[in-house]
Amino acid sequence: MKLPETFDALIEEANTLDLYKKLILQLNKDFLYANIDLDFNEDILPSSLKLLLHETVYKLIQEKFTEYLNLLYIIDVPEHKVKALNVDDTVELAAKVSFLILKREWQKVWFKNTYS
Repeated sequence: MKLPETFDALIEEANTLDLYKKLILQLNKDFLYANIDLDFNEDILPSSLKLLLHETVYKLIQEKFTEYLNLLYIIDVPEHKVKALNVDDTVELAAKVSFLILKREWQKVWFKNTYS
């Protein structure tokens, strides 16, 4: 499996395979496991998803760092990938981590769809 390199490519692939709603459900499930009060509507537009996820990750980094780390652990975002992000700005870091979260969630959805 080759992971998409951009948000738009990821969303396009999810829509092409008719898995966008499953991606949203997976996000909701993992955010619930992490005890973070965020519930995406299944019909959320990709642009709104990107914005809301970025905003949430930013707030977690700034205000609730332990919960942020717990979320990354639950979603299973590799620590080395987060450390490899060479960013000084928190806003940019939140955007890149949001994409890492989406890519990992996409992997889960794709594998479940392909191998179940």
